[in-house]
Amino acid sequence: MKKSSTNRLMPRHVDLFKTQNLFDRIARAVCRAGTLPRKELYESWETARRVRRRYRGGRVVDLACGHGLLAHILLILDLGSGPALAVDARIPDNAAALSESLVKTWPGLAARIQYRQMDIRDVLLFPEDLVVSAHACGALTDLVLDRAVQARARVAVLPCCHNLKTCSGGNLTNWMDASLAIDAVRATNLASRGYEIITQKIPGTITPKNRLLMGHPQAPKNI
Repeated sequence: MKKSSTNRLMPRHVDLFKTQNLFDRIARAVCRAGTLPRKELYESWETARRVRRRYRGGRVVDLACGHGLLAHILLILDLGSGPALAVDARIPDNAAALSESLVKTWPGLAARIQYRQMDIRDVLLFPEDLVVSAHACGALTDLVLDRAVQARARVAVLPCCHNLKTCSGGNLTNWMDASLAIDAVRATNLASRGYEIITQKIPGTITPKNRLLMGHPQAPKNI
């Protein structure tokens, strides 16, 4: 089964995910909803797993959320965390179908997930939040990072759609390809703003845009 496929998972695909492990249970709920391509399921799962290994608790704020799958999985992986806010300038019409399918398996999610259709610049963020975004296109990733830093919140982004016209490559493109240069600048900028950074990758078999950047405010140094 090709994990990078953009074909939509449908109810007929439920039998591809036969076990009772957590991923297969999530995958079956996604199949039943019939809303997402296979690639997005694997991207969200692999991103959420890595984020939760580093960051627990707090409210999840999924910016440029699309259907909001990442927010749902982050709550499933940490049932003791706060609620989740899934925000996008346009929430897909079938996002509710995805959420309802997941809630049928995890009823406790019903009161913990809220969608908001609004500009992410207008979202009120707090230091205890966990701000996440998977494949916010181009400069939208930089806006997510800026919003998180302004609130001194933990942050994790999986960038995509790198464009030197809207994103800085830091004059590094003679040494490395443009997308890597842009993400390197993002990482160093985040570190320069007082953040401890963590750089990881999700499997390249899912997407070539697989660099995961995480960060949290550094503790004050004793003098």
